Amino acid sequence: MKSSSARALMQWGMVLFMCGLLTGFIIQDLKNPRAGLTSHLEGVQNGTFLVVVGLLWDELKLSSTLKNITFWSALYGTFGNWFFTLLSGISGASRLCPIVGKGFSGTDFMEDVVEKGLYSISVAIIAAVALMIYGLRGKFD
Repeated sequence: MKSSSARALMQWGMVLFMCGLLTGFIIQDLKNPRAGLTSHLEGVQNGTFLVVVGLLWDELKLSSTLKNITFWSALYGTFGNWFFTLLSGISGASRLCPIVGKGFSGTDFMEDVVEKGLYSISVAIIAAVALMIYGLRGKFD
């Protein structure tokens, strides 16, 4: 029987997967369709990642505090990745991603929001993965 946190991660993973799928319908309507495609792929891939995290969740050897940090960092990092790349597609903000955003730009405010958002999700997802690697330590059968 999976823990409630494991099931929640799998459920949120499927929600994010669906967000990624639905984003695919609006790609061509965005100011920057390339960033929209990125958001579509981030939603699908990060949704799959959350399902995998849910499947291995009960195997992690972490304190309840570290598990809590891992849980919320994984959720913020994955959903934030989808959201901030979608926001880039909607607004045209491209300062941080010049390859995806070549020829596009947003207002200074939106550029700052997207840039800070993408930096913050990078820290969150790296922390979550590092904690999961640490939590999977131990002897292998």
